[in-house]
Amino acid sequence: MSFRAAWSLVLRKGGLGIRGIHSPGSTAHGKEKMSPYTNYHAQRSYPMPDEPFCAELNAEQQALKEKEKGSWTQLSHAEKVALYRLQFHQSFAEMNRRSNEWKTVMGCVFFFFGFTGLMIWWQRVFVFPKKPITLTDEWKAQQLQRILDMKGNPVQGLASRWDYERKEWKK
Repeated sequence: MSFRAAWSLVLRKGGLGIRGIHSPGSTAHGKEKMSPYTNYHAQRSYPMPDEPFCAELNAEQQALKEKEKGSWTQLSHAEKVALYRLQFHQSFAEMNRRSNEWKTVMGCVFFFFGFTGLMIWWQRVFVFPKKPITLTDEWKAQQLQRILDMKGNPVQGLASRWDYERKEWKK
């Protein structure tokens, strides 16, 4: 089945829902929304969302909404909490509660530190060449002795700090 045939079948059957089809004579937005596409967004800086948290109510919730229109003194505490939960997803105390997200972040940071350390170790062992002979301690000692024997830079350099009579560094 080609894409064009499948698309025309979807349009004929109305498989995209109310928001999916737009005819030239109507508006783009329908009266109802598909459930995963809601505009509910609440946060501490903007606590009043544009839409209630629960847009589609079952029979029990609709009965509770009808009871809400009457006197609030007749509502129990549980019913008031249920009405609050229909309108809002979280209370301020729940929004301000600390999360354990920092543990995940720190775990990822330490994982990548460890992985990077393993990569550096692997490169030093298997990729990079061995150290040149000029970086060994014996070579450096011989080079220092050669500089001192040539009396290089006797005014301010290494030769000025070396005592040639006692063969040790000046104190």
